[in-house]
Amino acid sequence: MRTKKLGKTDLKVSVVALGTWPMGGSTYGHVDDSESIATIQAALDAGINLIDTAPAYGDGRAETVVGKAIEGRRDQVIIATKVGVVRKPGGKWRDLTPASIRQQIEGSLRRLNVDTIDLYQIHWPDPDTPIEDSIAELVKLRDEGKFRYLGVSNFDTQLMDRVLDMTDLASLQPHYSLLNREIEKEILPYCVQHQIGILAYGSLGSGILAGKYRDKPVFEPDDTRYQFYRFFHEPMWSKAMQLVDVLRETADGHGKPVSHVAINWLTQQAGVTCALVGARHPQQIRENAGAGSWALSSAELEQINQAYSRIFKNNRP
Repeated sequence: MRTKKLGKTDLKVSVVALGTWPMGGSTYGHVDDSESIATIQAALDAGINLIDTAPAYGDGRAETVVGKAIEGRRDQVIIATKVGVVRKPGGKWRDLTPASIRQQIEGSLRRLNVDTIDLYQIHWPDPDTPIEDSIAELVKLRDEGKFRYLGVSNFDTQLMDRVLDMTDLASLQPHYSLLNREIEKEILPYCVQHQIGILAYGSLGSGILAGKYRDKPVFEPDDTRYQFYRFFHEPMWSKAMQLVDVLRETADGHGKPVSHVAINWLTQQAGVTCALVGARHPQQIRENAGAGSWALSSAELEQINQAYSRIFKNNRP
């Protein structure tokens, strides 16, 4: 498994990491906790060392599952969880008030059954709380040994500037894949300049870039994939399928799954530390972890980029 240093930290992260959003059971349909635990353990066995979770994933269910899965294996795993999205009457709300942050981290430590969180990330900005107030409390918690490194998710460069005025920032977790390259305009260059590691989520476009679909799938109306991934809607769907055909040709040339090509394209971009890959079954993560054992050539990367430019010339996602 290839590894990369996360920003300015001393953490060496596997280029394929496991995301646990599906394991919360609140967005992707029914999940079995014993299967989720087996999946996390299979990830560790395959050389993956970063597990990313959040209290928002099933109101703490995913964190609890992670805690059970890593029991006895704490030294093999980098635990990354989040703060700032909590359930209140009427639904989930962003809350980065100092009192709430302290309450949230205690809950995460309890569910994960760990003494210290390796990477603690602000899940989403809270427009009602000055970021300076939130960071001041987080710095206190870090000084108390509750977590080691601070990260953020879904932040723009202006907000990251305000964080950096107060403390170090280890990482950013943005939506980034071959189907969503918006961060290449400003955010990715900014992170490279400031040595902020990138943990990319949505790296397989909810399965599209794994070659999982031959026909356009039909989900339930409230399925998160319809709301969160616009690639399941035309005209993006047809264009995505053209791009997957290109990835499949490259994959066939190596005798590898299509997902490996999409993951390796992503992890070979400057500034990207790892690709977060969701999985619900052990075989899924074993297969995707295999991408970390090889890399695309410069010529192959260029061929994929040229195909992307041609396919999305008039309608870039």
